Amino acid sequence: MMDEKKSQHGEWSSRFAFILAATGSAVGLGNIWKFPYITGENGGGAFVLVYLLCVLLIGIPLMMAETLLGRRSKENPIHTMEILTKEAGADKNWHYLGWLGVAAGFLILSYYSVIAGWASAYVVKAFFGSFSGANPSEIKAIFDNFVASPMQLIFWHSLFMLATMLIVVRGIEKGFEKSVRFLLPWLFALMILMVGYAMTTDGYFKGLNFLFRPDFSKLTADSILVAMGQAFFSLSLGMGSIMVYGAYLPKDVSITKASMIIAGADTIIALLAGIIIFPIVFSNGLHPNSGPGLVFETLPIAFGNMFGGWLVGILFFVALVFAALSSSIALIEPAVAWLIENKGFTREKACLWSGLVAWALGFATIFSFNIWANVKLFERNLFELIDYLTANLMLPIGGFCIAIFAGWIMHQEHSKQELDCPDNLSYKIWQFLVRYIAPAAVFLVFLNVVGVL
Repeated sequence: MMDEKKSQHGEWSSRFAFILAATGSAVGLGNIWKFPYITGENGGGAFVLVYLLCVLLIGIPLMMAETLLGRRSKENPIHTMEILTKEAGADKNWHYLGWLGVAAGFLILSYYSVIAGWASAYVVKAFFGSFSGANPSEIKAIFDNFVASPMQLIFWHSLFMLATMLIVVRGIEKGFEKSVRFLLPWLFALMILMVGYAMTTDGYFKGLNFLFRPDFSKLTADSILVAMGQAFFSLSLGMGSIMVYGAYLPKDVSITKASMIIAGADTIIALLAGIIIFPIVFSNGLHPNSGPGLVFETLPIAFGNMFGGWLVGILFFVALVFAALSSSIALIEPAVAWLIENKGFTREKACLWSGLVAWALGFATIFSFNIWANVKLFERNLFELIDYLTANLMLPIGGFCIAIFAGWIMHQEHSKQELDCPDNLSYKIWQFLVRYIAPAAVFLVFLNVVGVL
């Protein structure tokens, strides 16, 4: 009976549509903003190699697990865990896993929209030549003055959230599919253009050498844990997005093949970001280990002083906005789906209320950089607290529980049926990875971020 059920929100029109949407969910600020700077902080090539292994051994099995849970139930993450817990005859408390994912995604969206607003503002700044000829102290002053202005941050946050809501309100085919069919090809095209530019720079081969030539002397135990965490978070696992997208997946689509393609595309975008950024960094005498400020405080120095930097800067920040938008629509959808299914809301009403609440929560992040900068809870400002709570606690716990539920709690015949593995060996390999390797790795990441390791 469950096999014949369809989501009340509709289904993806094809496997390609699902792959695009799920890739869009995975590709975001984590690929273009975070991956390059943590690669820079952790020595380059050896870190990248560990990251790729983590995607293969942890990320793909967990993505398969989360997708099959969603498709099995055809419901939002909260109802998914209620239905599958009952089907498996398991402890009813497992349904809180659905709540955890929806809450994490919703909280992430509240600050994600603010950071994406920064990228949107920087498109305009690049267009009007704000970085042209600027020295490092002037670039830093541009950023500091920008984040110190609540009204500017509210404007760009509101604009980005509005764009997200306008896509989500149109539903699966007219909203999600049309948007990602536009956003992802253009994102890829923009990045290829920028790779072409990077190839003309003096630091191109030095950048490639840094990114792809492993120097294991620079690899530490902490670097390995960071690579695990980045592989996990980059694929949007544990926040309800992949589960709800799986609920819209037709039964004739192979979860195994789709997950491999999505993880591959997500990884390619991250590597392209590195191929673009590091040659620019080395060509301009900048430092690859500049940390989170690499995109907003370091790269604009290069854009403002290199040949063609005006256009490259615009293209870079447009690509960053496109990547963020493809992820934000996935972050809000689990909450929208729950309101429609549980409260009887129309999609328009559910989208409006979800968007307004996430938008209002975003003010905590906005004010963290200016009028509430001195407000600290547990030695963190509000933005740092929300980021820590979601990325360092909620997502690892969610990923760990998904692996345990799919690998140990769910009936084997049900998971095997959803995965439709071509042979028993393929299923056994997935089962081993999701039962043992993924939970152990995620648990190590969790211990690291809470300071035990």
